[in-house]
Amino acid sequence: MSAREDLSGKVALITGAARRIGAAIATELHAAGADVVIHYRGSTAPAGALAQVLNAARSDSATTLRADLANTAELSGLIEGTAAWHGRLDILVNNASSFYPTPVGEITEANWDDLVGTNLKAPLFLAQAALPWLRRAHGVIVNIVDIHARRPLRQHTVYGSAKAGLAMLTRALAKDLAPDVRVNGVSPGAILWPEQGLDESTRDAILRQIPLGRVGEPGDVAACVLYLVRDAPYVTGEIIAVDGGRSIGW
Repeated sequence: MSAREDLSGKVALITGAARRIGAAIATELHAAGADVVIHYRGSTAPAGALAQVLNAARSDSATTLRADLANTAELSGLIEGTAAWHGRLDILVNNASSFYPTPVGEITEANWDDLVGTNLKAPLFLAQAALPWLRRAHGVIVNIVDIHARRPLRQHTVYGSAKAGLAMLTRALAKDLAPDVRVNGVSPGAILWPEQGLDESTRDAILRQIPLGRVGEPGDVAACVLYLVRDAPYVTGEIIAVDGGRSIGW
């Protein structure tokens, strides 16, 4: 893709795209002209509602596909279903993620399988399954990493380790798949508070660590994804922090 090339006719698969950051990414790529596949696992109604909104703006430009990313056997089907929709796959955004604390001493093998499975294993095997299509299209992979891949978040040992693995996977794939496929990452900071909530003192402590003094918005991450997909033809193997400066040194 050349810089600022229109994404019209391109097909993007965004995992975990029914809600939150994933929905913002799907909406941003769609607004830039791409046709989008909204992957979901359990969020059937939000996925369908988002597809309806996008299709109202441009007919047959969005569809939904369900898959459990923890089940490796379903990953090739997700790629095949995406490619069968419009006969191509140009953009893979690995956004879906499990996130919860795993205090040392209480970590189970099920925790490991879930957190590593969704945050590291699934992105690898999705990329592998998508590779023939991406090579044909000279396509792009964008992995949604996390600033805590570099700086540990207390009581999130497994999650942080999985995201650190995803950061290395991003760089390794960039080297292995060049020059046909570009691979980059985005590392969000405090964009949306966890759905389980945070107490006010914890929120205040996080805000004090952010030079810009505020949390970000899903659109901030989506705009960076769009940049890497559309406007950065000479960028690969990079992971960009979208965190208001928090990773400068808290």
